[in-house]
Amino acid sequence: MPGHSSSLTRLRIALTVFFALDGFVFAGWVVRIPAIKAQTGASASALGLALLGVSAGAVVTMTLTGRLCRRFGNHRVTVVCAVLLSLSVALPPLTHSALTLGLVLLLFGAAYGGINVAFNSAAVELVAALGRPVMPSFHAAFSLGGMVGAGLGGLLAGVLSPTRHLVLLTLVGLLVTAAAGPTLLRHEPPKPPERELPAEGAPRRPDGRTRGLVIVFGVIAGCTAYGEGALADWGALHLEQDLHASAGAAAAGYSCFALAMTLGRLTGTTLLERLGQTRTVVAGGSTAAAGMLLGSLAPTLWAALLGYAITGIGLANLFPVAVERAGALAGPSGVATASTLGYGGMLLGPPAIGFMADWFTLPAALTSVAVLAAVAAVVGALVGAAARRAA
Repeated sequence: MPGHSSSLTRLRIALTVFFALDGFVFAGWVVRIPAIKAQTGASASALGLALLGVSAGAVVTMTLTGRLCRRFGNHRVTVVCAVLLSLSVALPPLTHSALTLGLVLLLFGAAYGGINVAFNSAAVELVAALGRPVMPSFHAAFSLGGMVGAGLGGLLAGVLSPTRHLVLLTLVGLLVTAAAGPTLLRHEPPKPPERELPAEGAPRRPDGRTRGLVIVFGVIAGCTAYGEGALADWGALHLEQDLHASAGAAAAGYSCFALAMTLGRLTGTTLLERLGQTRTVVAGGSTAAAGMLLGSLAPTLWAALLGYAITGIGLANLFPVAVERAGALAGPSGVATASTLGYGGMLLGPPAIGFMADWFTLPAALTSVAVLAAVAAVVGALVGAAARRAA
């Protein structure tokens, strides 16, 4: 019906805004980490421990948010977490020790993890109601928000103190939440026709097979996030250390990767409509594997940058597809499980690369990104084959 279509469109716009806000706020915080380190006087190791607060808060909250979404609704939890995220980002500049910074980042990480599960769960329901694979467009908004937040943060770093900059992020976050939040609060999450009248006696909890599939999709998400974390922390160092690039050219490496990933997500809906989920995962994983082999082993800077861009295109839609499939199978709990495994991959990537670089070389260590991308492609192919046999 026209009214129903208009309502879904408004929900899609509102959710897109929250995805972009999440990327914008998180990137704004990340670019001020060096200034916060200087302010707290923390050593590199102490800062590393404090930054684990973000990860710990996110992982713990992700495991709980699925239950909160089932009880209070994805939309309400999204709005509440957006408010908490906006408020908590202003707290790090108020700390003066690594310990207090770590405690503050626990709260920030909790809000970050919570909103990721909540709006991904809401997006899964909206994708089902629309009947179109638009999940990549939401993650494209996150990527675009992150690029804008990082770029603006870099410009403001020389003009505003960390306190003023992050308070500005708080104000922006609260204003955006006040503008987009009422749309979510006024509308109940949409339900696809087949879920409006569940079969009598249908199980209320996922069975063993469903839980197993959710974990499989979580593994795909983790393989993808491993590559993102590895390139974010080690990609520039590889270009500078092994290919003797200038600092500016080395910094362009992650920009190439992030921009390619954003473009890949912007075209993800069209790709999914033409190829379907299984072939998209297989093609994406295979492309990323080839790209990262080029990016890590190429003898020249330009070839490595091309490899980073190909990797970004390949990885772009794996995480959105994995989260959407997990959510379609098990609702918010599925999203929480896949997101937690995905975030775990992002946490595992940087230290794993560091250890392997010490044992072998950094280029050899970065080939692990290609290996895990290939694993994601193989797992996706096996899941697709199993689904076809079951049908």
